[in-house]
Amino acid sequence: MKKLLFLVLIMPLLAKAQIGLNDSTAIRNDTLVAQEIVLEGVKVIAFKPLKFSSTKAKNHYYWLQKKVYHAYPYAKIAAEKLEKLKQELATIKSKRKRKKHTRKVQKYLEGEFTDQLKKLTKTEGQILAKLVHRQTGITTYQLVKNLRSGWRAFWYQRTAKLFSIDLKAKYNPNTIKEDFLVEDILQRFFAKGLLDEQEKKIDFDYYALVKKWGEY
Repeated sequence: MKKLLFLVLIMPLLAKAQIGLNDSTAIRNDTLVAQEIVLEGVKVIAFKPLKFSSTKAKNHYYWLQKKVYHAYPYAKIAAEKLEKLKQELATIKSKRKRKKHTRKVQKYLEGEFTDQLKKLTKTEGQILAKLVHRQTGITTYQLVKNLRSGWRAFWYQRTAKLFSIDLKAKYNPNTIKEDFLVEDILQRFFAKGLLDEQEKKIDFDYYALVKKWGEY
């Protein structure tokens, strides 16, 4: 069942890649908040001290750091492979050959990533589903529906629900504080070079959100 769940999250999208997530020393307790400064055409991100509302909130933030660190690379690869698949399908005129090519990619992906995805926790699985939306502009549910079928997406959603994961969940740091915390963590990792930044496909202003949410 757990194996099926993570195939649901990423099977239609991923391809073989090396993901360096074994450096446990990479995650450290930051005490900074972002501010964008442009110096002679070069963007520099400066940070100010974080302000947590409680010890519980602080511990939650650093716990969330680890979850984001493990989940984001998979969402990044998903976006890359989705774009590659779109480009490949654009060169195939035959509808039958397009379907055949898509099935071939899906079968390959199932075999390549099952063991890696099984290592993700339930929380990381939900974060991954949301980050797929951040990186592609489409929910995981819609991606499965587009690449497989509505019937398959329905059953995948039911399976994911058994693990308290919603494949229809959207990434919305504008109104969901947990999503803002995820975004804040991502921005810090990008700035420090701990994760490779990829252009997001949904619109929001991170710097405005820092001011909106204020205390962590």
